[in-house]
Amino acid sequence: MNKKVGIPRALFYYQYYPLWKVFFEELGAEVVLSDNTTKKIMDDGVKLTVDQACLPVKLFHGHVLNIKDKVDYLFIPRLTSVSKNEYICPKFGGLPDMVRNTIKDIPQIIDTEINLRKSDKKALEAVLEIGKFFTQDVRRIKNAYKKALENYYEFRNKVKGGTLPCDILDKKFNVIRKNSKRRLNIALIGHAYNIYDKYSSMNIIDKLKKNDIDIITIDMIDDGIINENAKHLNKQMFWNYGRKAIGGATYLIERGDIDGIICLMAFGCGIDSFVCDLIERKIRKNSKIPFIVLNIDEHSGEAGMNTRLEAFIDMIRWRNRDENNLPAYG
Repeated sequence: MNKKVGIPRALFYYQYYPLWKVFFEELGAEVVLSDNTTKKIMDDGVKLTVDQACLPVKLFHGHVLNIKDKVDYLFIPRLTSVSKNEYICPKFGGLPDMVRNTIKDIPQIIDTEINLRKSDKKALEAVLEIGKFFTQDVRRIKNAYKKALENYYEFRNKVKGGTLPCDILDKKFNVIRKNSKRRLNIALIGHAYNIYDKYSSMNIIDKLKKNDIDIITIDMIDDGIINENAKHLNKQMFWNYGRKAIGGATYLIERGDIDGIICLMAFGCGIDSFVCDLIERKIRKNSKIPFIVLNIDEHSGEAGMNTRLEAFIDMIRWRNRDENNLPAYG
């Protein structure tokens, strides 16, 4: 019988699932995903974690609880860095320990460290360690990794071509749209696990689509463009997300066809708190693009979010129609 590997539908799922899925399946394992985020999953995560934990970490624990009794292994890599000379949030590195010490009766956790800060070659070392949970055949592991990378690059190319990761993963491409004279281009900036999770983001992507809006995210921007625009910072950004967000925002400001920028951030996120502030300062200094910050947390009431989002869209359309493109904050 094939071993079942559980992958929580949270955090880096929206960026690396196409890689992980093919890798494990090529090694003969069955990949089992947790359910889409629901109120129960969120409530379970909130109960399991300390109050100081951020929303994405709380959600992750809820997804682990949702899936733990259905699998032989839980895949929770100890992520330290996914890019050279940069780190990601330290909570990722502590996730395996948090889960072990919080949730009872869990299956074995595959918690191999992934740390590419000094060299990309560390990726292969991590892959070999993970693969040996299923086979001792090094050649088979390497071949599985090769096929997984091919699938991952295909996924990334679709995203770079303008398709949202959540649409690819959910196999959903057609959304009913209203009729309008002019569609708006709005950039949605935020961690992938915030903007693509329908429940925690209060379905912001579908709300924008149904208002005749074309969405641009930093995942759609070429890495070379992001890196070039991030060079304008006074100091090197040592957070992977921070570099991508600020480099992407700088490029979007200069494109000339962006009608508005939304920064979606989780309440209490340290990285988001200063990255969104830097982006706002850059926008106000170098452009007239309308900008708004929307916060999300475990409170699921949508009224406030809907009101601010609708007002932001109406303001952009009113401004384009009547105000000769005067700055909205001016």
